Amino acid sequence: MTAASAPLLTWLYVPGDRPEVVRKALGAGSDVVIVDLEDAVAADRKAYARDAVADLFSEPGHGLVHVRVNALDGPFGEADVQAVAGLPGVSGLRLPKITDPGEAGKVAALVADVRGALPPVGLYPLLESALGVENAFAIATAHPAIAGIALGEADLGADLGVRPEPGLDWCRSRLVVAARAAGLPSPAQSVFTDVRDLDGLARSCERGRTLGMFGRAALHPRQLETIVRAYLPTAQEIERAAEVVAAAQAVPGALALPDGRFVDPAVVEGARRILALAERSAA
Repeated sequence: MTAASAPLLTWLYVPGDRPEVVRKALGAGSDVVIVDLEDAVAADRKAYARDAVADLFSEPGHGLVHVRVNALDGPFGEADVQAVAGLPGVSGLRLPKITDPGEAGKVAALVADVRGALPPVGLYPLLESALGVENAFAIATAHPAIAGIALGEADLGADLGVRPEPGLDWCRSRLVVAARAAGLPSPAQSVFTDVRDLDGLARSCERGRTLGMFGRAALHPRQLETIVRAYLPTAQEIERAAEVVAAAQAVPGALALPDGRFVDPAVVEGARRILALAERSAA
């Protein structure tokens, strides 16, 4: 498996107005670094953060770097897109507070104009309201540049008046279904805000994995190992997946294994995904 095709498990947020912290984050071991121009940056530092990102990523070679811009309906969003969408070192944009497919399409058109002849960047709408969740599938399919969708759970929980655990489980499941129906990767979990509670993070990751989510955003490098450990398959899961794939190679189509499990093509495909993840743990 190449680095480009390896499953992405960790997405580390870092404030865009602290370039020295951004540089450290690039070496922290996260699959993706998300440089934040939105919530992590005060209004009087937005312009500075935008310029700092433009300076840091004017050349490629930093790994997978996404930038969370400000909302397009606010005073900073369009300037953010104009400044960062054309940077060779940026491979994705996180789009906050998306509520309908028209918004996502508008950003995609603006990004295409700015990007020009450079390789396209992936767009990741963040659904942070009841309306955004209600329109999840339409947003996920609004434009070919959309590479994934995610929840903004703090704002969403406030909008709905629920606590994240377990109050947002229905929204998480809705997001998983919308993403997979649109042919997008299973969505990553939102951040776990208590960066010192690694046991709580592990339990929350297990809950997200049960719901069909895959990987997680982080606020601090200390959270990365816990996220990876929670989402990589166990030795037993790897063993069972290998048995399924081997049996499918010997007998195409649906079959029953000696232990009574029934295997069809969908189960085989799931087993292959587990083995692909196992390659990561062995790397």
